[in-house]
Amino acid sequence: MTAAALLQWVLASIPEIIVVIGACILLLVGELVRKGRDELLLWASVATVLLAAVATLMLAGEMRPAYSGMFVSDRFAVFFKLVFYLATVLTFLLSRKYAEIEGIGRSEYYALLLFALVGMMIMASGIDLLSIYVGLELMVLCTYVLTGFLRKERRSNEAALKYVILGAVSTAIFLYGVSLIYGLTGTTQLDRMAEAVSGGPLDPALLLAVVFIVAGLVFKIGAVPFHMWVPDVYEGAPTTITAFMSVAPKAAGFAVILRVFLNPLVEASNAWIIVAAIAVATMALGSFVALVQDNFKRLLAYSSIAHAGFAIFGVVAGGQDGTASVMLYLLIYTFMNLGTFGAVIMMRNGDFSGEVIEDYAGLAKFHPGLALLMLLYLFSLAGIPPTAGFFAKFYVLVALVERGFVALAVIAVLLSVVAAYFYIRIVMVIYMREPERAFEPALTPLVRATLAFTAAGTIGIGLFPAWFLRLAQQSAFGG
Repeated sequence: MTAAALLQWVLASIPEIIVVIGACILLLVGELVRKGRDELLLWASVATVLLAAVATLMLAGEMRPAYSGMFVSDRFAVFFKLVFYLATVLTFLLSRKYAEIEGIGRSEYYALLLFALVGMMIMASGIDLLSIYVGLELMVLCTYVLTGFLRKERRSNEAALKYVILGAVSTAIFLYGVSLIYGLTGTTQLDRMAEAVSGGPLDPALLLAVVFIVAGLVFKIGAVPFHMWVPDVYEGAPTTITAFMSVAPKAAGFAVILRVFLNPLVEASNAWIIVAAIAVATMALGSFVALVQDNFKRLLAYSSIAHAGFAIFGVVAGGQDGTASVMLYLLIYTFMNLGTFGAVIMMRNGDFSGEVIEDYAGLAKFHPGLALLMLLYLFSLAGIPPTAGFFAKFYVLVALVERGFVALAVIAVLLSVVAAYFYIRIVMVIYMREPERAFEPALTPLVRATLAFTAAGTIGIGLFPAWFLRLAQQSAFGG
């Protein structure tokens, strides 16, 4: 290996190197931090992510391939990494008070989140199925542990166990698809797979291989029929980890799906028909089952499934517009969903969990400002204009119509109307119901600042959606 090649590898992956070093340092020195000074771990973690973000932005100007064509730093990867950084930093900030209440704010908590971030970064930059697998496994192994971090709670242990078992099955399915692809094409690199099968008749085994790979990936985003882990894991995991998992790993899963579906190999196999069916089934199940939920975290779990289904419609549309619409959707979803979970997290105070919808009765009477923020987040999740959530859905529908999928666009709109009901139901509880007892949310300055930032993002993108869409379009094909 020449010095120039080594330098190229280091430059392409310097953000990942920074986060790995930061996580290792946290593990080494974390036990030296005395109790009551846990905020040092928090700010060290935030500083690590911000330093990685600066390094990522410095790499945004050009494409940098590395590791023998298995890894690339391009605009597509940069966009998703910035989404990951945003979700991770907001999770850190929301964790401060919650971790103190639950007694989980030690170095391994922050280090595991950082290692999960590294896995997602590798997934976004991976252009080989093997490097994608390495990133994917690093991410899920960390989230397995974080899901069961409330060791004394049975439901947290149960959620972690279910997640591990079902995750292992999905990994086996994904690897079987990779082995079939390698056997058919002789490569696992995304850009070479299409070249290996171009010009010849379509091999039925090729479709089978793509189906297995798609099945392994849709598990990670909680799409039907691999959604069964989502409600239990979302309910059992610490709420801060639920918030993190609802946006960051989901965005990482979509990053890989978009990489794979931008490949002509998938188009040659006509797998988009299967993906369209998954999108409809996912959004339908998430929307209808959420109607009967009383637990707020389970409701948000099914909401997450429904939103994954809507984003998959953008994958079906394909092309630059479809890809950009998915990327913008995930950015907006990060702001509005973390804001919603932030409200759930702040309700955890004393013996008050904030996990039951009835806990929010009368919130507008005692805390009108918080009620207004909840109204903003919920309306954005429902896609009501002029919030950012409306434009997230609007651009996906535009991409579908422009590609001729009018029937799918109509189905998406009808299912969105169904989904809007359970969001408005929560608003009714907040504004129309009398409180059953007085409560005081855990509103620290850090939580206030985080909620204000997510609200600003939800409003800001809603006011200037075209600028953010252009950013996504410029990043859609690497550049």
